[in-house]
Amino acid sequence: MASKTAYKRLTKEYKHIQDEPPPYITAHPLESNILEWVYLIDGPPDTPYAGGQYWGTLVFPPDYPFKPPAIRMMTPSGRFQTSQRLCLSISDFHPKSFNPAWEVSTILTGLLSFMTSEEMTTGSISATAVQRKQLAAMSRWWNSTGGGSHSGGGGKIGFGDGGARFRTDWPEIDRKNWQWMRDNKINPQNGRVMTVAPLASSKPEGSSTDTSQTAQLVVVADRASQSWLSRNKLMVATAIIVAWVAMGRIFQHEVGGA
Repeated sequence: MASKTAYKRLTKEYKHIQDEPPPYITAHPLESNILEWVYLIDGPPDTPYAGGQYWGTLVFPPDYPFKPPAIRMMTPSGRFQTSQRLCLSISDFHPKSFNPAWEVSTILTGLLSFMTSEEMTTGSISATAVQRKQLAAMSRWWNSTGGGSHSGGGGKIGFGDGGARFRTDWPEIDRKNWQWMRDNKINPQNGRVMTVAPLASSKPEGSSTDTSQTAQLVVVADRASQSWLSRNKLMVATAIIVAWVAMGRIFQHEVGGA
């Protein structure tokens, strides 16, 4: 149960974060418990997380702001272990270093800053930029299906309960995620595209070059990049063979004439 100080402080901070949300961050407390907050981070551009949707929790102690919250991220990111407490200077791993002047927005901005760095700590993991980009592309699907467990097609990770927890915490975002999956023909069971438009039917808008013409241009460009010998090696080989045979016949004729 929150102390009067914690309740008053968190109520004030909720109003502040609504009025002035930090870049790429949204957060709110649960209706049933002001000490438990959920946040959503939109992956910043020019990072491997661009386009990603990262959902997590902050659990504050009853005597906040004199002690920091426990911080977790539920969405697979390639940066943090899912649903594990993160060891940060702004988290409950380091209560003595926490500054009571820091607010929820300060904490989440610090989390995002740490996420986009490569510093390692308890709860963080290593991954390549390609892996993180792949996870970012699948993050909305993962959040709203619980990693596929919504349709019985995947295992549960953290709150991977068919997306029920995410749907409760973020009902409007969840609806948008499902619409995004329908629009992009994403299979809810595995997060993959169910159908792909045939290549022949695709054409850049405003372009008069069709697929066959494009293929021809690729061939021409490829041939132009090759040397004359590479482009005409069959003709050269044929000429060498013909010359060799002709020389052989001339030699035989001279020997026979002698």
